[in-house]
Amino acid sequence: MQHTSDMSNYRFEQAEQCLVSAQTLIDANDYKGAANRSYYAVFHAMRSVLALQNIDFGKHSAVISHFRKEYIKTDVFIVELSDIIEQLFTVRNKCDYDDFYIVSKEDVTNQLVSASYFIAEVSKYLKTK
Repeated sequence: MQHTSDMSNYRFEQAEQCLVSAQTLIDANDYKGAANRSYYAVFHAMRSVLALQNIDFGKHSAVISHFRKEYIKTDVFIVELSDIIEQLFTVRNKCDYDDFYIVSKEDVTNQLVSASYFIAEVSKYLKTK
């Protein structure tokens, strides 16, 4: 059990660091980079929850699918978190893979707010485990 909590804590620390990085990138006017880090904050937070069950996946889509199935559809987390995952995942993919996609400062700032909310909700959950 100690190993799973250690892994969960490590992944959650990664999530928190991604939030810091996203803000730094916004301040440096690197909005695509900030979108990437905001998404990864949420991704690592999801993985921190899965680590408590000693579960992980090699694909982002599998992590997202499992998290939604086991934690959102079962009302462990509110359904709005699913919307946050979808929005951040979509924008991150566009930023990373669409050469001509432009994301605004306002959009990435909103993404950072959403990611921060997601992290706060996961933090509350982890404190109960």
